Order: sequence, then C-alpha cells, then structure tokens
Amino acid sequence: MKKLVILGAGCAGTMVANKLRQKLRKEEWQITLIDKDNNHVYQPGLLFLPFEIYQPEEIVRPRSKYVSKGIDFVVDEITKVDAKEQVVETASGRFPYDKIIVSTGIDIMPDEIDGMMDAWYKSAFDFYTLQGAINLTEAMKNFREGRMVLNIAEMPIKCPVAPLEFIFLADWFFHEKGVRDKVEIILVTPLSGAFTKPKASEYFSTLAESKGIQIVPDFDILEVDAEKKQIHSGQKTTVDYDLLVSIPPQGGARYLVDSKVAMDDTGYIQTDKHTMKATKHENMWVLGDVTNIPTSKAGSVAHFSGDVLVENFISEINGEPLTASFDGHSSCFIETGFGKGALIDFNYDFEPLPGKFPLPGVGPFTLLGESKANHWGKVLFKWVYWNKLITGDDMPLASSMSLAGKDSD
Repeated sequence: MKKLVILGAGCAGTMVANKLRQKLRKEEWQITLIDKDNNHVYQPGLLFLPFEIYQPEEIVRPRSKYVSKGIDFVVDEITKVDAKEQVVETASGRFPYDKIIVSTGIDIMPDEIDGMMDAWYKSAFDFYTLQGAINLTEAMKNFREGRMVLNIAEMPIKCPVAPLEFIFLADWFFHEKGVRDKVEIILVTPLSGAFTKPKASEYFSTLAESKGIQIVPDFDILEVDAEKKQIHSGQKTTVDYDLLVSIPPQGGARYLVDSKVAMDDTGYIQTDKHTMKATKHENMWVLGDVTNIPTSKAGSVAHFSGDVLVENFISEINGEPLTASFDGHSSCFIETGFGKGALIDFNYDFEPLPGKFPLPGVGPFTLLGESKANHWGKVLFKWVYWNKLITGDDMPLASSMSLAGKDSD
C-alpha cells in the first residue's frame, strides 16, 4: 500500500486530507495526518477576541472531529523530514512516505526583535496566537487613553489584511467605550502605505485617514525599548506607544530549516506557484502559509490552491501531465467597523479592483468599498469554515479569479 503523509492539521492540511481521502482508493493509499496537538483554531476568529466579539471557546475545536474516516490522525511532535529517504520523524515514531504534503503553517517570532521580549505580554501583545489574543483582550479592556500602536515588523505575514481590520475595529471599539477622543491609533508599517497593492493601499489609507487613524510608512523596526515604551527603526525613527500591538516576524518550523527542506532560515519551502509542487524535493507538495508563492498567506489561498494541488496530485499518480494551474487567487473580507466590511479579490496578475462580487453588477458584495453585506460575509464565513471548507466539501467559488464584475479601467 502506498503512503501519503500530510504534515499539519490546520486549515490547509485538514482540507486537503479530506479531499484526497474522497478521491484515493483506501485499498491503495494510506493517508496519515500529523500535528502536535488536537486543538484546531479558527484563525480568522483570533482578530475578534480582543474586542470581545468572540470568546476563545467559540474558535477552538478538536482537530480529530474534522478528520474524515479512513485518515490516520497522529498527535505527535514532528522533529525531522528526511526528503531523500522519504521519512518523517516524530518524537515517538517514524513515518515513511511515497508522497508528502507539507502544510505546517508559520509561527510568530517576537524574539527576533531586540528588546521585544522585555515588553512581551506587559506592554506589547499579539493577536496571531490564541494566548496572545486572550492577553490582548485584557489589555484592550483596561485601555482608556493614550497611544495604541499597531506595528508590522516585516512582510510576509499571515493574513495581511488582519492589521487593517484590527485598527478599524479598534476605532469602533473605543468609540463604543466612549473614549475614542482620548485614544490615538497609529499603524506603523514597513510598507509605503496601508496595503501591498497600489489601488487597495490608496483605498485603505484614505479610509484610515477618515477614521482619524495615522499611518507611519516605511518603518523597519529594529528594537523595542520596553522601559521607555518606544519602538525604533533602522533609520533611527522613534515611535512612542502606551499599548503596542505587535505583528512580529514570521516563519516556518525550525525542523524544516534543520532538515534542509526549507529554502533558507525563514522556514519557507520553495514551491512552484502554479502546480503547488516543491521545486527542490521529489514527491513533495506544499500548501498554505509555508509556501513561498507570491500571493497572500490567507485561508482563501489555501482553499483555491488546495483544489489545484488535489487535481495535480491525482494527475501525477495516474502518470498524467499536471494541467491544473493556480493563478494566485486570493479573496478576503475585511472588517472596517460599525457593522461594515470591505472585500478584495485578486491574483498574481491583477491587483484588487473595485466592482461587485461574485455576480457582475449585482454582488451582493462590494469590492474595494464598505457595505453591511461584506460584514455579514465575514461573519458567516465561520459557519462555512467549520461545515464546508475544512471538511473538504465542494465550494461554489472557482479556484481561478474572474474579472467579471470588476472595474479594470
């Protein structure tokens, strides 16, 4: 019997394991899914914890509940991936494979910034981890006046729209608390504007300005002075803070680096951006945030590229050419506060454009514009995530981006 090993039981790994279990004959293929624990975190929900919109128990469920029958789910610590011998080593076992899918995600690394750990969970917090979001909830609850700074250390990061969502929700949150006039909100970013793409950056920069949110661009953080509550850049720029919401450097698992599976110390794996195959390792596929493909590290990318991976995987084992091609499609709802949201839809070739989605002229969602429908799209996605996406069910959206409904002038 042939063996498929999938590393990482998050969104990408769970989804693709379930999809492939539906397509591969059980008498021919054994599928093993490995992760370090049994806690599946709905990562988009972490954003909502600090504002007390969600509670932790709403966004954490057992991974095993969403793993299909016929998949061996193993809870163990991965220690090594031997790509030449085609063996995965864990703390308590060895798993040889014929094919492997690496979907281990990325982690924050606050210790990469000098001085950050002196401030960590005291005056500096994150919302990219469950514990960080829980700790930030308390800090936000007690914050009544002063300067709240959200700093992005470097790109790429998981869900690049999340920092924008946080500052927009913070604006709403402090308005609700009746203290917005006493709180400064500042986005300090290494980018030249609010976002990576020109049209979207202009739109979100203007939106931030209309909400009284300041943007400090081109800031490459060098160190944190926890005692003075300051962050310093490599250009010797200083920004003072009272509450620092940090999005630290991010990278892949150290065992991928140590095993020489990753392309360098960042921990990302060199991946063909169209087929989702690893370019340096035989019989290896890569999915989710750990790839180095040039598009957003977002759940929608895992979904769309996962569909392409599955199609190409089946083609490869049948000895057929890999004809499915991922175009970098990413689609993200963005909370903008006060019951409204925005939406962006783009790929490798086209930046986010204004228009209607998914039906031209009808929507119901608005691209590069605020609407209540966009907010509800974001809210309702939690149900879709648990009940359709990670279960491997077919979804109505095509993997490739369509220009229908978009204003490309």
